[in-house]
Amino acid sequence: MDFLARREHSFFELSQKLIKKFPDTAPEHLTAIIKTLQDENLQSDDRFAESYVRYRRSRGFGFLHIKADLASRRVSEHTIFQYLAVDDGWDEMIETLVMKKLRGMESLPFGSKEHRRLMRFLTSRGFTSDQIKKGLHPWLSS
Repeated sequence: MDFLARREHSFFELSQKLIKKFPDTAPEHLTAIIKTLQDENLQSDDRFAESYVRYRRSRGFGFLHIKADLASRRVSEHTIFQYLAVDDGWDEMIETLVMKKLRGMESLPFGSKEHRRLMRFLTSRGFTSDQIKKGLHPWLSS
């Protein structure tokens, strides 16, 4: 309960923390406890995914990055897409990030050091190449 009182956890995340905290307890017993928490609606992968997506989006992370993070926490594909597809504001997010990174610049020469740096940054944030091209298009000069 202490873990869940601080923030939402996925089933997998919570089981890993409990196994680490109580190494002498049988994993089946810990799984049964988590299932009981699920039955009482105290643990929910849906709530975890919803809050995680909201938080990571607010921090400027893209679809691919958030999807990989949730998959590493063993959240189901259905749940991941359910919450990632809720708001399709990825283009606005890229626009905001690009404006923040290019403060004061009128345009961005294609292939320049700054252009390549910005593309690497957006890729590392988990945006697709199509999203990046669309977000950088207004800034690019030949």
